[in-house]
Amino acid sequence: MIVSFEKKIFQFKTPSGTSRGVLTEKKSWFLKLELNGIVGVGECSVIPGLSPDYENDEQYEFVLNKVVEEVNDLVKDIQLLSKYPSILFGFEVAILDLMNGGKGVYFENDFSKKILQIPINGLVWMGTKESMLQQVEEKIALGFKCIKMKIGAINLEDELTILKSIRSQYSEEDLVLRVDANGAFNENNVRIVLEELKKINIHSIEQPIATKQIDLMSQICNENIVPIALDEELIGVYGVENKRSLLAKIKPQYIILKPSLHGGISGTREWIKIANELNIGWWITSALESNIGLKCIAEYTAEYPISTFHGLGTGSLYLNNIESNLVVKDGFIYES
Repeated sequence: MIVSFEKKIFQFKTPSGTSRGVLTEKKSWFLKLELNGIVGVGECSVIPGLSPDYENDEQYEFVLNKVVEEVNDLVKDIQLLSKYPSILFGFEVAILDLMNGGKGVYFENDFSKKILQIPINGLVWMGTKESMLQQVEEKIALGFKCIKMKIGAINLEDELTILKSIRSQYSEEDLVLRVDANGAFNENNVRIVLEELKKINIHSIEQPIATKQIDLMSQICNENIVPIALDEELIGVYGVENKRSLLAKIKPQYIILKPSLHGGISGTREWIKIANELNIGWWITSALESNIGLKCIAEYTAEYPISTFHGLGTGSLYLNNIESNLVVKDGFIYES
């Protein structure tokens, strides 16, 4: 097997505000596996400051070179990469592509057969009150029935004003509202925020407090003022028993799964199995992958019954994205 990788930098069409600053570009490394003339390509996508396996380009490419050198061992036991979730995901995607003939098809299901459409949320990035309101209006005009808004960056009163404005025009039956706090709140104010969000009939809040505050997170999940969804809390948790222990202790209403951050496809499968056993809801979200990673995540999502909105609408972010047959229209993603 011939193995190689290359780095690509994607440029955002519009600078996008997050809790970690404004994003203007995004790095990915593409892992290529070639066997008998067939090439499988997988995307290793990182978010600096969030991806547990990325420190800098030099360190990351050192690990990728190890993958090149030890590919035969990794094919036998892919979990050797379990502590490198973005690289594990890229390796899994490349293997799936290779096994399916190098055609950019990863799972044979109704989505890849162009039968199924997956409902997705429209993402509103952090920014000024005016820019966030404009984003909301654009998403609704495009037909999205679920809006996910990042909060905790600008003045909370302004963010609540935006949410109240949306809810005054659209009932919870007409529009699902989710918020993502990226750990912005603390023990002193989180319940106050949750009570305000409850008045607006918010579907759920993602990661309201910073990670590693297990007791506090467990308390606010138990109080269920607003349903809590864990995201960053799941990063760096390895092994089925550790995953089960975390979810059994916190008992969140939901978990949000990003294969590049939460253990690749295999790790995501473990999280879903445990969540189902513990009666915890879940949905799958991309983590700023290009269309290669996004397509695999969407096809993997379709391996399960579709009963909620997933976070798969990031394919239109980049000026120089890779060509794809993915289409987002009227709040759905599908293959054309």
